[in-house]
Amino acid sequence: MTRERLYLFDTTLRDGQQTQGVQFSTAEKRQIATALDALGVDYIEGGWPGANPTDSEFFANAPKTRATMTAFGMTKRVGRSAENDDVLAAVLDAGTPAVCLVGKTHDFHVTTALGVSLEENREAIAASFKHVIAKGREALFDAEHFFDGHRANPDYALSCLRAAYGAGARWIVLCDTNGGTLPSEVGRVVAEVIAAGIPGDRLGIHCHDDTGNAVANSLAAVEAGARQIQGTLNGLGERCGNANLITLIPTLLLKEPFASQLECGVSTEGLSSLVRLSRMLDDILNRVPHRAAPYVGASAFAHKAGLHASAILKNPNTYEHIPPETVGNERIIPMSNQAGQSNLRARLISAGIEVDAGDPRLGRILEIVKEREDQGYAYDSAQASFELVARKELGLLPVFFEVKRYRVTVERRKNKYDRMVSLSEAVVVVKIGEQKMLSVSESMDETGTDHGPVNALSKALAKDLGPYQGVIDDLRLVDFKVRITQGGIEAVTRVIIDSEDSQGRRWSTVGVSANIVDASFEALLDAINWKLIRDIGAPV
Repeated sequence: MTRERLYLFDTTLRDGQQTQGVQFSTAEKRQIATALDALGVDYIEGGWPGANPTDSEFFANAPKTRATMTAFGMTKRVGRSAENDDVLAAVLDAGTPAVCLVGKTHDFHVTTALGVSLEENREAIAASFKHVIAKGREALFDAEHFFDGHRANPDYALSCLRAAYGAGARWIVLCDTNGGTLPSEVGRVVAEVIAAGIPGDRLGIHCHDDTGNAVANSLAAVEAGARQIQGTLNGLGERCGNANLITLIPTLLLKEPFASQLECGVSTEGLSSLVRLSRMLDDILNRVPHRAAPYVGASAFAHKAGLHASAILKNPNTYEHIPPETVGNERIIPMSNQAGQSNLRARLISAGIEVDAGDPRLGRILEIVKEREDQGYAYDSAQASFELVARKELGLLPVFFEVKRYRVTVERRKNKYDRMVSLSEAVVVVKIGEQKMLSVSESMDETGTDHGPVNALSKALAKDLGPYQGVIDDLRLVDFKVRITQGGIEAVTRVIIDSEDSQGRRWSTVGVSANIVDASFEALLDAINWKLIRDIGAPV
């Protein structure tokens, strides 16, 4: 059976940039565009030329992409011709192969927000697209507030679509701009639009997530016949965000009825890059990845219950809807004081450690985990630290180096601008074989910003590890979480550190102490030792 083509339109660089607190630099926009092109999306909406300097600069030096680069703007203003509208001219001057123009289709917005007549708005839509088509560009019409408009005045909303379609627009995109429409209505309205004369292969869907239904609404539109989906990476977007392409893509490629009926530009290799792509965007935004994100979250394939882990050992299909590696993720069998031997063996197998069922050391490892979690440790959130605990009990923990001592000082002083600043300095002495090495580092970066005592300690520890330095040079700390456990005079601090390396691996380690610096140092040590085991295996 011949599959129909479904087109993916990414608007991370435009609609995604409207997220509160998000502002991409030109270099970051280029990086994201290049990654989107490698993924296999069909359209990349780079921004609104003329609306801000960054977008204008991006289009002036846009990367060469297989995907169709698209500039965004709005239909011409009433009272002037399309040829003399400077805002429309700026969009066309970007020189992109495609242009996406937003226009009103809700009569309330036309008369209230624009303050023009319904006929004037419809004529502006038609004139704008005739002008774009005359310039030889592919044209897309973002029908703003379409579902609200269709609910209030379906005849007028449909007439706006026909105005753009009749003027030559390649795509008519139905926008749930307020994000308040539900899947059943989206499916019904899309079917009605197709029945009214706009073919499904010319129809797109653009959903916001204000009810948590942006992905479901997009799928409902596709089931009803729409053949373009607009969305963003990680669901970025104004208010609650846009439809999340990171969730939509694997659903479209792996789930029925979409997988057998539709095809898109994302290959198997592109699908397996989704975790890396999602985390790349989080890194650019300096955000912690959402652990529970569908498909790509760190917990998406985590099996904590002993019953689940036992079944997973027999057949992963028992509790996994897809193999995690399909999207570049991995299975996690968390360890905690609720764990049984099924969890333990599954976790050890995933770390490459085979232990026979019934081995008495398994029981001892479980006892240690329970004892340490009573002290404040949390191994279900720090799998790398758990692996080190298990290796030690099994006699499989190599000793790469020994920390002889460390010291951290915090100084409060005036700088050259007569302002009070804090500065931390750390000294770490390690022994590798018979050689001792002393490293010193401070928390101030090249811009004069202080990053605190844990930062100084981390840099000092990783500054000189002799023969292992090349292995840990690409280690990065990407998250640092602190929690006070218990309370009163017995309160202790738990620190969980997330680390990442250039291979895209991400792992978590835990430290516990009454002293936050000491707890941090314990987690830092575990992070380095785990990476050395993975990359080297045994001491040099």
